[in-house]
Amino acid sequence: MAREITKTVGRGRAQRRVLDRVALEVDADEVVAVLGRSGSGKSTLLHLLGGLDQPDSGEIVLAGERLTAQGPRALARTRLRHVGFVFQSFHLVEELSGAENVMLPARLPGAPRGGERRALQLIDELGLEGVADHVPHELSGGEQQRFAIARALVNDPELVLADEPTGNLDAENGAAVLMLLRHLKGRAVVIVTHEPEAAAIADRVLRLRDGKLIADADVDASRLAREPESTRTIRRSHS
Repeated sequence: MAREITKTVGRGRAQRRVLDRVALEVDADEVVAVLGRSGSGKSTLLHLLGGLDQPDSGEIVLAGERLTAQGPRALARTRLRHVGFVFQSFHLVEELSGAENVMLPARLPGAPRGGERRALQLIDELGLEGVADHVPHELSGGEQQRFAIARALVNDPELVLADEPTGNLDAENGAAVLMLLRHLKGRAVVIVTHEPEAAAIADRVLRLRDGKLIADADVDASRLAREPESTRTIRRSHS
């Protein structure tokens, strides 16, 4: 998916290389967790993988397409059809109901057909049918994040990218959201986080440190729990 990715941020003396020849490949039905301290480049990596930003050098391939060779319009089409984003701040449109938020990407030009049917199915599968007509401020944090996950899945993407998806949730709702991500089927899932609980659901855990993405076969959940600001990679499965 990503080969030899390098990215520098800042200017002048504040300039620094946050990603240094990073490589990452994630299979369908795999959850990869990337852990790192605040400012380590986790979100930058996620944005590059999803085509929200471009690397200084290297190559990113998704669904057979080279994102690094695409212009803004082509990238927007690729994101719409192949990538689902889940953020810490749910980013639901306040004026729309939960169901309307889920359907929003399916109604954009270029979206795959059958989106409204998939939206209703996802709402039912995620136990949201009873609050589908509620606007975001009428929903709990856990409900808002489940609607955000349904919205991320509505166009049936191959890749799901989650940026600190439990950061605004209590322990119970956070655990439920992690289990949803864990049991997505047929999708590659990348979660960036600094939370050991999120890393514990992954098939693989990677550390992002000093611009390098490092596989650590020795990391386990108990050790991670003693490293509150460490770095790792997660893995998963569901749809």
